Amino acid sequence: MMSAPVIGKRAAELRGFRISPTDTNYFACLLDPLAEGVSFTLVVEIFEPGGKTPPNTHSAAEECFFVLAGEGVATADDRTMPIGPGDCFVLRPGVEHVVENTGAKKLYCLTLMTPNEGFAELIRNGTPVDLLAEDIAVLTGRA
Repeated sequence: MMSAPVIGKRAAELRGFRISPTDTNYFACLLDPLAEGVSFTLVVEIFEPGGKTPPNTHSAAEECFFVLAGEGVATADDRTMPIGPGDCFVLRPGVEHVVENTGAKKLYCLTLMTPNEGFAELIRNGTPVDLLAEDIAVLTGRA
């Protein structure tokens, strides 16, 4: 039995999106149901200095963050923890959360949401953003 071909991308091919034009974070889309037909959404979420997500929850999805670069804080319900490179945390369904960049440079998080729960649609229906050279440097491990 033949399996489906491996889906591969290079950092230079990634598309960026802001959910809303005034948001202080944006997404480099790696894999998602709309573009690749997978059941999850995998992005690198990029936060400008001082940027943060609005408070949000997910009814069925778990969302996992792995910090690639930068520093910030993650708040889940009433618990806050500092985050930096190498830190990983998961947000369970129904938990209100915020991720915030508290550093002077951008905060980069590898973010996985499973199941997708409309996340890819929300991102891809947003405003396209060109990824900057500094973003590509972090994504390729050259920063």
